[in-house]
Amino acid sequence: MPRVVVIGAGLSGLSAACHLSAGGAEVTVLEAGDSPGGRAGSLELGGYRFDTGPTVITMPDLVERCFTAVGADMDRYLTLLPVDPMYRACFADGSEIRVRHGRDAMTEEIARTCGPAEVDGFRRFCDWLTELYRVEMPHFIERNYDSPLDLLRPLRPALELVRLGGFGRLAPKVRRFFDDDRLVRLFSFQSLYAGLAPYEALALYAVITYMDAVNGVFVPAGGVHALPRAISRAAADAGVELRFRSPVERILLDRYDGGPVRGVRLVDGEVVRADAIVCTADLSVAYRKLLPGLTPPLRLRRAHHSPSALVWHVGAHGPLPEGTGHHNIHFGEQWDESFRTLLADGRRMPDPSILVTVPTVDEPAMAPEGRHVLYVLEPVPNLDGAVDWGSEAKHARDDLLAALDRFGYPTDVEVEELVDPRDWEAQGLERGTPFALSHRFLQTGPFRPPNVERRAPGLFFAGASTVPGVGVPMVLVSGMLAAERVLGRKAAP
Repeated sequence: MPRVVVIGAGLSGLSAACHLSAGGAEVTVLEAGDSPGGRAGSLELGGYRFDTGPTVITMPDLVERCFTAVGADMDRYLTLLPVDPMYRACFADGSEIRVRHGRDAMTEEIARTCGPAEVDGFRRFCDWLTELYRVEMPHFIERNYDSPLDLLRPLRPALELVRLGGFGRLAPKVRRFFDDDRLVRLFSFQSLYAGLAPYEALALYAVITYMDAVNGVFVPAGGVHALPRAISRAAADAGVELRFRSPVERILLDRYDGGPVRGVRLVDGEVVRADAIVCTADLSVAYRKLLPGLTPPLRLRRAHHSPSALVWHVGAHGPLPEGTGHHNIHFGEQWDESFRTLLADGRRMPDPSILVTVPTVDEPAMAPEGRHVLYVLEPVPNLDGAVDWGSEAKHARDDLLAALDRFGYPTDVEVEELVDPRDWEAQGLERGTPFALSHRFLQTGPFRPPNVERRAPGLFFAGASTVPGVGVPMVLVSGMLAAERVLGRKAAP
């Protein structure tokens, strides 16, 4: 029975731990913080409770896999509730479109808000997304790579991806289905999760749109932080050892500059021996702090990081605008111009599209009575950009307050916390972005930094910086892929 240490109890680490346990490994998870979750953390201020990481949960089957791997019934630990509408999309002309849960409901919404002429395009778009997903998920996402040639092994899925137009650009592909520009924006903005503008992203990234717009958006009862807590409980019940307040100082190798892994040394000096290690820290930070004797791979040294996010956690008193959804996207009038300012110039968008998540719509216990939790997100440059956050943070906060007022949300702020790229960096995220490396083609699949370190046998990686990439579904898959590397065989589906 191999002894495996997992560094980090975020979603990728918990996924790895579950799948490793299923494979018969003796697993110890070492987490620096007081609780599981990593980026999917929790913050309590003045009677308000905030989810500090992802707010959109998709692909519940990937969540359920973690429980199944350890022989647990997910329903005993976690309740996932469908969000409907999944998004309330608000546009500069004052119109709204609600992204409904279920294809039939969304077809009716499009007919009502955009006219019957767009319905056929939506049906064809859903068919295309579904086919794209069925090709990509098993053949390109849920797999390990040892060479770029693996993209062509087997050849048929690669040819299918070409046939589906996956290597064209996303925005033009979506425009082939819709004439209404609002629908083009609504079904292509998801490329920003991959660190790319819709006009520059490959169409294959529409699989992200499938994951929410077609497959559905969910919320855990109790808030998003309930998700890692539930997985950690199931893992512990199956025999996984979880140790909190146990920060790792160094990954121990046979030699300073390589060789087989021997274990890890904690900050307090304790040594935990291991036959294999799965490290879920941001890769650049992992090499710099935990593996100082190893030069990072060339792909990582030349990596391009995604934009960041300015997140304002607000606890406010007062009523919500009529029709407020759990997730509300307020699209700016400018589109391509705003993306160019963000991505090419490294400056804040002049007319940003802003996400306002209001978890108290479905979970009122997260705030005192008559009050609401607001999670306000604006895409911003990472620390490679041209923004001086020392002087800009206050202006940005005031801009978000003005936006809330303009959109009709309560602005009687009782508690607040602003998170800018400097704060993300302090949390161990390279270049101050929670979205890791962007998904340019040459940072995707076999071109992304690998999840195995050949110079240090027994050392593996999971998380957003390695395969398959960014987002809750992807990091859950990354944990499974790391477990497969350790065990030398595919995890059970």
